Amino acid sequence: MIYEASVLAIVLFIAFVIAVLGISKYFASRTQSSKGYYAAGGTIHWGVNGIAFAGDYLSAASFLGICGMIAFMGYDGFLYSIGYLAGWVVALFVVAEPLKKSGKYTFTDALDNKFNSKAIQLTAAISTLIVSVCYLIPQMVGAGALVKPLLGMPHWVGVIIVGGIVIFIVATAGMASTTYVQFLKGGLLIIFSTVLTVALFNNGFKLKPSEDYHEFATIKATVSGGEVSSIEDASYSIAGHNKEKGLVKLEKDGVNTWWQISEQDGASVLKEALSATVLPDGSKLYNGEPQENRKFFQVGHMSKIVVDGKEVEETGSVGPFKFLATVDQGEVMRFKKNKFKDGESSVTVWTQNPTSGETLMRPGVKFKVDEGSTFMSKLNFVSLMIALFFGTSALPHILIRYYTVPSPKDARKSTIVAIASIGFFYILTLFMGLGAMTNGVLDLESSNMSAPLLAKFFGVALFAIISAIAFATVLGTVSGLIVAASGAVAHDLLSNFAGIKMSDEGQVKAGKISAIVVGIIAIILGILFKGMNVSFLVGLAFAVAASANLPAIFMVLFWKKTSAIGVAVSILVGMVVALGIILMSPSMWERYGLDPTTAPIALDNPGIISIPLSFIALVMFSKLFPEKAKQAA
Repeated sequence: MIYEASVLAIVLFIAFVIAVLGISKYFASRTQSSKGYYAAGGTIHWGVNGIAFAGDYLSAASFLGICGMIAFMGYDGFLYSIGYLAGWVVALFVVAEPLKKSGKYTFTDALDNKFNSKAIQLTAAISTLIVSVCYLIPQMVGAGALVKPLLGMPHWVGVIIVGGIVIFIVATAGMASTTYVQFLKGGLLIIFSTVLTVALFNNGFKLKPSEDYHEFATIKATVSGGEVSSIEDASYSIAGHNKEKGLVKLEKDGVNTWWQISEQDGASVLKEALSATVLPDGSKLYNGEPQENRKFFQVGHMSKIVVDGKEVEETGSVGPFKFLATVDQGEVMRFKKNKFKDGESSVTVWTQNPTSGETLMRPGVKFKVDEGSTFMSKLNFVSLMIALFFGTSALPHILIRYYTVPSPKDARKSTIVAIASIGFFYILTLFMGLGAMTNGVLDLESSNMSAPLLAKFFGVALFAIISAIAFATVLGTVSGLIVAASGAVAHDLLSNFAGIKMSDEGQVKAGKISAIVVGIIAIILGILFKGMNVSFLVGLAFAVAASANLPAIFMVLFWKKTSAIGVAVSILVGMVVALGIILMSPSMWERYGLDPTTAPIALDNPGIISIPLSFIALVMFSKLFPEKAKQAA
């Protein structure tokens, strides 16, 4: 995709950053104690905390990743929204009030409240660190994705900017500034996502959505044995074939472009394909030409619009239900990715893939649960949903928010506010994702940019605001994660586990140093994982959290025979099994540059195996080593 930085976007971005730094500076002077640093003194109003919950939870995965997943995969992407939201039911009815009663600052406090166990302190702190880092990676990837269109800078610069700002936020004022940054960006994200959705309804659908719409060329061809023997347009010559992908390389005036072998009106044709060729020197050609020739177009549009059984050119403004019905009855021009070697160059070609709206509006495009499904594909889907459902109430940066309110009753009320806010936003993601899919705004190289580019479709001003808010979204979530991670190091590992005697001021200082170290690690990983869909990455973080943390939380709260050894082993088993399956999964095998079909484990989402094993380990070891449970009683 070819991006040009916007002056307005840069100004708004700088204004957001200044506002965030101002909030941090204000609360820095008021944060002196460890309780103030890790839990904002337990004085946050439940309404503010509820919106801050939303601000914390509506991360890069929610805004950038889910909208991108829906834009590329349809309803399957929305299943992430459903899973994320359903997890709050567990948080409301199972975790909120008991957790507030049982801890002081961190997730480890809640588990270790009855036991004072070194094993729990160590394993729970390590789990907090690992889950926080797993969740930090997609946030930093999202930050890098935003910086290119917003500021005209490369991915790694965006990651460093976010890391630097967040380290400042956390290292100055901790949870107090983090809470109000999350409150600000959570409210703004919901408001302006609503504005974008209303603009989408007013615009309706058009077969040619914008002036930049690119009509793909078609050339009549004679095909024999999977190869093109002749073409009608004499200005092109046949330069090569890729039978496996059904593609033909044509040459014109010394420029190579890739075409798709297809059928049209009963005749063989070549359809123009979008391609990006990476040359040996690292430079890139878009559709066979340099970037400055602007041949790589934004894509994704309705190829057929049906209203009341009739095909039309455009619909005019629509309501939310008519919007969904129009997508369902029509046809969308999606694009299929083909990657292969062409001589010394790596070539990526996206070929046209007309898809019925009915197919896109039900499961099956990404998650094979119906046609073309296998036992393993169904197991993968169920495993993902389990992880999303149970992961929310096991995320350390979410759990510590319960310590920022005065009472268990406030914890419950703030959860209800969070559910309402988050649920409304996730409904908006469905419309924003489908809007990006059908309005010619997709960047095929980055699904994460779908929502900001949809905003750009309605003007630079809305794009600037949405992008700046999305950037603030990353800031807020990363801040919460680093507070959780720094608490695990300073409070859980150094003070409790290692027994290092620190004054209240010393604990705060240790937390700030930990925040700097974790922030630097997050920056490095954010650069390394460039390009991966952030919702997918967050799904993995949820799986680790649900596997390592949820069984321990649930059983400590509701099973009196739970022992300290049982809790520690449960955390360890859940964490190791979940990470092991992820690291040997097809998705990570592809990330290593290997053939994903050769991955040792055919499962991408570990929850269906790792969560039950964690529960079993807890029950088994609690029965084998019950002494701690008896002492605690």
